Order: sequence, then structure tokens, then C-alpha cells
Amino acid sequence: MGKASRRPRSARTDRNARSVPAAFVARPFAGLRDETDWVAMREIVPAATATVRLAAATAPADAPDEVTVATVLPLAWPGLRRESGEVLVGIQSGSGSGDASRDIASAIVRTVALPPGTPLETLPVSTEQAPRLQDLLDPAAPLDLQVHEGFDFWVGDTELDAEGKTSLERANESAIPTVKLQAVPSCYWCRIGARAYVRWVLPHEEDVSTDALARLHAARESTLGDGGRLLGCFRSSGLLIPVWEVDPETSADDFEGDVAQLAARLDTAVASTEPLTAAERGAKAGLTNRQVTLR
Repeated sequence: MGKASRRPRSARTDRNARSVPAAFVARPFAGLRDETDWVAMREIVPAATATVRLAAATAPADAPDEVTVATVLPLAWPGLRRESGEVLVGIQSGSGSGDASRDIASAIVRTVALPPGTPLETLPVSTEQAPRLQDLLDPAAPLDLQVHEGFDFWVGDTELDAEGKTSLERANESAIPTVKLQAVPSCYWCRIGARAYVRWVLPHEEDVSTDALARLHAARESTLGDGGRLLGCFRSSGLLIPVWEVDPETSADDFEGDVAQLAARLDTAVASTEPLTAAERGAKAGLTNRQVTLR
């Protein structure tokens, strides 16, 4: 008996495969250099830009060597190709799929293909066939993050009309004063109204970070400096972001030494292999109840 003939895959089947939405990824920025700052830019920093370098082997045709990622662009555009050819991508514009890495990479690829002076107004839902940032970016290049006081980076060398100036003024008025601390990666002081906070994106898995904070909290060592009180934590992109309320009369510089000391205590707690004590389990339950998932 002869071999059964193999039926050719239909174009419709190929189209269906390409249209499958990207699967959920709990830790979408894992494997990227500066993973914690990617999470910070996406979730807790209001106005910032960073330069990323594309990998030559996977960059789209005619793409620039570097792309500017921003927290947010005008009208929440996912991307903008400036008249100069510069490519900007907004990473707080939301995810159409369950994989933020794939969505941002898709925005880069689509914005690169736009004519100069054109915004990317919408982003289709990313599919499993779309590249991820881990595929698109040079893995050796750092995320050169710059925090801004407002959104003047939207303008570039463009002259705004009256409506544009009004829109920019409103955006700048809503910007939360934020300062990046230098003692540890991805730690930010901010002022919201009359209160001040320190928010730190921890580099460990959520459960590891929660256990470590529980150990410190049970030992009354989770404070930041003399009076910085641990309020709770955000969860985002597979990482934990604890939040401390601090004295509003102080400045960001006042916490550099305090954060460094807390980091040393946290490292010790992370390295512990002892089971949690009853007090630590109680502290963990309290911390878990005060965790808020972002997106």
C-alpha cells in the first residue's frame, strides 16, 4: 500500500494560527536587562523616557538603531513616529493581550513602519506570532531611564498650537512629583498631595518577596528609616512593589541611606531557608491582605 498523501495546510488554517491571541504571561519582562525598571515605568512612574537598542538581527527593516520608550504619549497613543524619524512607544497605553512584552514589541514594530509624523493610534491584539521584547532588543543594552517632572518630552522640536499647549499644561499639572533613588535599583520617592511615599520594585518572585517582608515585619524591621511605615504592596508583572509612607517634610535624598540599610536586611531575609514562624505567617497574612494587583 502506498504512503498516504499529506493534505496541504490550508491558508485558512494558517490565518487562524496567526490570529490566536497571545497567551497570558505572569512575568512578561523576565529575562530583560533592568526588568524591575520596565515594571516601574509601566506601573508607578508617571513621566519617564528610556532609550532601548534594537538587536540588529531581529530589528524590522529600516528601523533606527534605538527607540524611545515612554510611560505615556499624547492621547494614550501606543506609538509615534516623529517627523525626524524618531520612534516613541508608550508602555502605559494598556495591553491588548495577556503578554505586555509582546504588546510593547508589537507597538515598536508597527510604529517603525509608519511614515514620519504619524501616530500609532490603536494597537491590535497581539498574537502568538508577534515578537516579544526579549526577541527584539539588544540584551546587553541597559534601559537608560530618565524621570521627568512633566510631559514636555511629548513636544520635541514641534511648535504647539493653543490647544496643544493647553493639553500639555493639563498633563503637567496632573504629574506626580517623582524621584528615582540611587541606593538600589527601581526605588522611587513620590509626593501625592500632602503625603510622601517610597515605592520599590523588588527583583524576586512575588512569594519570595512576600516571605522576606513578612520576616522583617514580624521582627519590626520593615520600617524605612525612623518612621517610614510599610503600608502594603502592589503586585504587577510577577513582581512585588512595597509602599512605605514617609515624612512629607523630608526629600528623596534623605532616604538613600535608609533604603540601603533596608536592602541589606531584605537580602538576609530572602536568603533565609527557615520555615516561617507563627508570627511571620501572621505578618504574611496581613501583608497579603494589603496587596493590590495592578492590571
